[in-house]
Amino acid sequence: MAIAKECISLKSNIQRVWEIITNVSDYSWRSDLKSTEVINEYQFIEITHEGYSTKFTTTIYEPYKRWEFEFENDNMSGCWCGIFTEKDG
Repeated sequence: MAIAKECISLKSNIQRVWEIITNVSDYSWRSDLKSTEVINEYQFIEITHEGYSTKFTTTIYEPYKRWEFEFENDNMSGCWCGIFTEKDG
């Protein structure tokens, strides 16, 4: 099983970053997506420009702190955990 870990810093307030990342209906900042489809409050599908679909199921949603989901498509499945923290200065 592959595991990846990445940490990034953004010059923006945590509320704005959270709103952009978790608003799956507005994918305009994602150059890799053709569209998204919201199934319900916990599930959504992302469709690439090539027509490839990935289904996501939210497992943990703690506003401004943590977003976790499971994902699956024809080639892979796994989970993602995003932890959001605010730094001073």
